[in-house]
Amino acid sequence: MQHKISVDAMGGDFGPSVTVPASLKILKKYKNISIVLVGNSELISKILRKKKSLNHPRVSIHNTTQVVGMDELPQSALKNKKDSSMRVSINLVKEGVVDACVSAGNTGALMATARFVLKMLPGIDRPAISSELPNVNSTTCMLDLGANADCTPEQLLQFGIMGSILTNVLHKKNNPSVGLLSNGSESMKGSEVVKRSAELFRESHLNFYGNVEGDDIFKGTTDVVVCDGFTGNISLKTTEGLAQMMANFLTLEFKRNWLTKISAIIALPVLKRFKKRLDPRRYNGASFLGLNGIVVKSHGGADEFAFVHALETTISESENDVISKIKDQLKVESII
Repeated sequence: MQHKISVDAMGGDFGPSVTVPASLKILKKYKNISIVLVGNSELISKILRKKKSLNHPRVSIHNTTQVVGMDELPQSALKNKKDSSMRVSINLVKEGVVDACVSAGNTGALMATARFVLKMLPGIDRPAISSELPNVNSTTCMLDLGANADCTPEQLLQFGIMGSILTNVLHKKNNPSVGLLSNGSESMKGSEVVKRSAELFRESHLNFYGNVEGDDIFKGTTDVVVCDGFTGNISLKTTEGLAQMMANFLTLEFKRNWLTKISAIIALPVLKRFKKRLDPRRYNGASFLGLNGIVVKSHGGADEFAFVHALETTISESENDVISKIKDQLKVESII
């Protein structure tokens, strides 16, 4: 079955110089995918011509005249940038021209625009940002990572349902386990919101494990970890900072003297595998769950390799009809 994806070609720190080549790489790998490159047609065509792909049968260009800045306020983008590559990419999803869209643009503007254009799924109060984090076995789906600072127990349950479906879709895991992030694994631990949320989870049809702690994210204790956006974003940024610090420490120690430099050469194959496993580019592509359409956010500083991974997440969600599956599960839970 053919699927069509709209790409905000102007989004991110590098715009078409990354998004266009990454899109072409995806088309080589996936023969059932077509891509609409949305943005400045002159710039896009120039890169396609350079790549000898100007007349690619599965690539089309949708010209736009505006670009949302990476530091632009969401309200400004929503009001004043109606012909931006970001807005039009989302409009194409709403109009049914494409099955999903991906953007490396301004996160706040993308969320605000997507919510305004696509609206929410019936039964979902707020959208959640979900992403994959590496664990000792594979990956952990974690949400919310910053869209909602405060959440009600009912909203956390909604996040759990969406995260469970997404994990099932992306990793073919039947009945994935779901954990609720807290300050202790015991049922009496956590805020009143967490305690009430746990009760709702137990009453649901989800495979609820119980409370999990921060280290459980990387142990792979559960397939899905649910929390409010305030907690999730702090956890994510702490993880990123720790990983960067460890990489810096490792580099400094291997460069300390001639003996450690020789040790680095000997350990090079192991270090390369270690770096590959923890490479954040491999986990690029955050899903905006709860919207009535598929929107995936790439990191603004993504290179070609990272943007390809965001596109693959988008394709997987589209091919597996994640929106319909979330709706079906909401009906099972009597939320709609």
